[in-house]
Amino acid sequence: MEPDGTDVTRMQALIARQRRDLDQMRSLAATRSVIDLATGVLMEQLHCSPADARRQLARLARDSGDSVAELAARITGQVPPEEAGDPELRGISLAWAAAETAADGTAVATALLDEALAPVGAVAVALWLIEPDGGLELAGQAGFGELEASRWRRIHPEMRVLPQDVARDGAEIWWLAGPAAGDDRPLMGRWPGGARVGLPLHDAGTTIGSMLICWPEPAEDFSPPARRQLAALADVAAHALGAQLPDGDHAARHRASWVFGLMDGLLDGFMFARAVTGDDGEVTDFRIDHVSAGFRDPVGRGGGELAGRQLLEMYPAAALAGGLFDHCMTVLATGEPHRVAGEMVAAQTGAAGTEPVPAIRIARLYDGVAIAWRSADDAGRLAALLQHAQRLGRIGSWEENLRTGEVHWTEPTFALFGQQPGVPVPIADLHSHVPADDIPAVQGFRDTLLAERRETAAAFRVVRTDDGSVRQMRAYAEPVTAPAGTVIAVRGAYQDVSSDYHTRLAFAAAREQLADSEERAAEEHRLALRLQEAITPRSSEPLAAPGLDVAARYRPSGQGNLVSGDWYDTVLLPSGQVLVVVGDIAGHGLDAVTGMVTVRNSLRGLAITGAAPATLLGWLNAAACHFSEAVMGTVICGLYDPASRSLRWARAGHLPPILVRGGAAETLSLPPGLLLGADPEASYTEAVTSLEPGDRLLLFTDGLIERRDQPIDDALDALLRVACRPAADIGRYADHVVAEAASNTDDDACLVAVHVR
Repeated sequence: MEPDGTDVTRMQALIARQRRDLDQMRSLAATRSVIDLATGVLMEQLHCSPADARRQLARLARDSGDSVAELAARITGQVPPEEAGDPELRGISLAWAAAETAADGTAVATALLDEALAPVGAVAVALWLIEPDGGLELAGQAGFGELEASRWRRIHPEMRVLPQDVARDGAEIWWLAGPAAGDDRPLMGRWPGGARVGLPLHDAGTTIGSMLICWPEPAEDFSPPARRQLAALADVAAHALGAQLPDGDHAARHRASWVFGLMDGLLDGFMFARAVTGDDGEVTDFRIDHVSAGFRDPVGRGGGELAGRQLLEMYPAAALAGGLFDHCMTVLATGEPHRVAGEMVAAQTGAAGTEPVPAIRIARLYDGVAIAWRSADDAGRLAALLQHAQRLGRIGSWEENLRTGEVHWTEPTFALFGQQPGVPVPIADLHSHVPADDIPAVQGFRDTLLAERRETAAAFRVVRTDDGSVRQMRAYAEPVTAPAGTVIAVRGAYQDVSSDYHTRLAFAAAREQLADSEERAAEEHRLALRLQEAITPRSSEPLAAPGLDVAARYRPSGQGNLVSGDWYDTVLLPSGQVLVVVGDIAGHGLDAVTGMVTVRNSLRGLAITGAAPATLLGWLNAAACHFSEAVMGTVICGLYDPASRSLRWARAGHLPPILVRGGAAETLSLPPGLLLGADPEASYTEAVTSLEPGDRLLLFTDGLIERRDQPIDDALDALLRVACRPAADIGRYADHVVAEAASNTDDDACLVAVHVR
């Protein structure tokens, strides 16, 4: 049969859509490639983690006024990927960078608001994800406040509100000045007359939730570029939320449901396909989200080849008028199941064998369709499989005829309630088997079925009849109505979810304990970091001393690592001499930092006496040994006399200084000296080094050069080569040494550089 004009138009539209999707994926891949390459460059230059590099890239883009992609292209020397949009919303790249590393949905919403929406006047944003029953669950919000957010944590599938309408229809909603007159839909937030935008969240063409953006005042209009950029922001939110789910797959929320497992066991072949919508909200295809383990389509393809692909991509002939795609569309729109003959299935799936292809049945399930293959002679086997599925899933089915009062329970249902076989519980008496606190939930469950005449679900506890134990139960039911609309029967299932419930409670308790521990650790880390930054800033201005230039630098180990006890000090004493000190207290964290503060302040006080470096270290060692908390570490202490250009110095277990003279660098000979805090009777020897104009002297901690894969002597040799290179002034020279010194032990480092004028 030759295809008519309608079929040709459909096929052309399908090809055009697939080309657009391919172009979009190529553009996204190009942008990601440039950003990932720039992230790697920053990691190498800054010696930081990927997360730190991405944050640094976002900060640099914000400071420069460029998008992340443009800045990444300049860093890597590549052609910037194309970015179209409203310049007022250039923050979308910054929002993407911040949302990619967000810990949860609230952090994603905060990133969107701070980086992209607040600059254009928006005051709040909220994100919801679709639940298996069609309801919405709040994934994150910013700007609404916790009290308001708690009211919108869960939106019922039948509730008529803007976020639910957007998610259900997959279409955008733009309100310039609040809802139209007569629109009584409840509103989230305290800006009833302000502009509001509702946007669907898409994942591979499937609507997975909705986003609400609020402005405090009305808007004149949203320009086409602004609309495109806000839609792109919704894609950023969908991608970020998707990355936080297991495997980044929203369909996992449904595959985890016992319904799919039950279907897999009941049917020879079962496939679930979710509706895919276009920019106009119309369904354009169906994405295959679930395929049963033993399923094979008429041409022999299984779940590995079908899952994640789109229906028309796998079966292009299904787009023909009256074909499989039309049947799926009708079922999705009406809810009425359809049966498709095996001959049509064979023709539209490309089956060329002589074996007969079984007919399929299509039924609406959640926001898509279930497609099932089932033979006609397997009723007995299916009944047995149903019993096994109920037993393994702790599910019991039931049916009650309201006209005759007959109640039918399956065998597992009696076991769930602890009832004797043959004594089922009518729905009218269900409240007598639950604790008093759960009676309202049972009454609501019953009223929805009988009074409102619609399917429902509820969760409540059941007191078992045989042993009095309490079980957590989830109930699903639907009414059966006569042609006149009266309810003549109800049927449904109970599921014992006690194990899952107690597991969630245990996980919640563990999460709270972990959060408390993490909060205490984070607070201790922040305190230690503030102390360390106050004592040893990352850089200091050169010390003003006669005939001497001094620059000090501190290099932290990186975000997320424990702070250490590395420190430095440079002081012009009343005698005119210059005190130069570098030290490293053993350990990490708050104890190491407080020990460092104690030792540094003690040495400053002792230095006022005018004592020699060896004497100062002897006093400091005695004090360290008698502190209530043991303090151990290494120190090198020097006193420079401008009049004689001589440096008297002593060390306590520290690495040797480096002297640079005439373009050559060498380490000074080490006088003996035990590390601080090891022996209260330890004594220290002093050395004197004469300095000449143009000399440079380096004092540093081991974190500047130490490597796991290299002896310390080799690391010192490498630093000598770095130290030989000239620089314009002592500050730039110190920066050069810190930047070029190679270490990989994730330890902090201090450097004091001295130049004799």
